[in-house]
Amino acid sequence: MTTLKPNAAAQQSRWHVFASLVELEDAALERILAAADDAIAARGAFHLVLAGGTTPRHIYEALRSEAADWKHWHIWFGDERCLPPEHPERNSRMVMTSWLAHVPIPYAQIHVIPAEKGAEAAAHDYAELLKPLPQFDLVLLGLGEDGHTASLFPMQEWERAIAWPSVLPVHDAPKPPADRVSLSPERLSATHALLFIVTGAGKADAVRDWKAGVAIPASRIGAQQTVDIFLDIEAAGQ
Repeated sequence: MTTLKPNAAAQQSRWHVFASLVELEDAALERILAAADDAIAARGAFHLVLAGGTTPRHIYEALRSEAADWKHWHIWFGDERCLPPEHPERNSRMVMTSWLAHVPIPYAQIHVIPAEKGAEAAAHDYAELLKPLPQFDLVLLGLGEDGHTASLFPMQEWERAIAWPSVLPVHDAPKPPADRVSLSPERLSATHALLFIVTGAGKADAVRDWKAGVAIPASRIGAQQTVDIFLDIEAAGQ
């Protein structure tokens, strides 16, 4: 198994606060589409890592109406819950119903984490699938109230490791289901650009810690280019 030193790319962050959720979602949509155009023009393909949870759902729904060059898009997932493929709590299920089932991205270019196999087997298989791809073009991530991102929760085994595999099996997650699969901080940091989308007053304490330099999980992810953090006014504590 390939291992990576637990030292993700340095996070050079730009913080953007939006007056409304609609403005934030519009800006995120524009950012995704611009990254796609740039990547396709430069490299002939756009490799996008998706965030799960409820925060990005409206952005995914908005992508359905865009006339993007879908045949060059490749979709990856930052994490997944170890549940059956059709379970409504699966990240892949949410993304398929809200967006991917409605646009002509070739199915072979939608790379779902096979988390129904169990955390260890799924992590191994997804790491093998990722091996030929040295770098993503854009990674989308969210933020939990405890500072977690993807399925990288604080005070878990991954923080104490001396080396990471590119994809981590996660057990004993503090939110159900306990078993999950997550890309490691190092693998998530192997990207041209990184965009965090953070909304809601419940995230304000984690954002405050993050800006103050506290080592929350989200602060461990970097990018080749500047990391952009999109906040609504509630998450920004304003």
